[in-house]
Amino acid sequence: MIEREDEEHLAFATTAGRVLYRFNVGDYCRLNDQVPTHAGLILAQQQRFSVGDQMRRLMRLLASLSTEEMRNRIEFLSAWS
Repeated sequence: MIEREDEEHLAFATTAGRVLYRFNVGDYCRLNDQVPTHAGLILAQQQRFSVGDQMRRLMRLLASLSTEEMRNRIEFLSAWS
């Protein structure tokens, strides 16, 4: 999927039933408005969190929301401190 468009990444993840974790916040917020159905999006600003902090926040999010709850939803990593 290297060098593929954002729309293709989202379509691939949706088909596979996977939540997509990306740093491209603006583009994926726009895509969320255009694509009515997806498996979910987790967005973070690039270089804002260390790898360890990203993992801790992702683990909190994963422990709190089910796959079904993530459907068609955007979560911002910054909200999961």
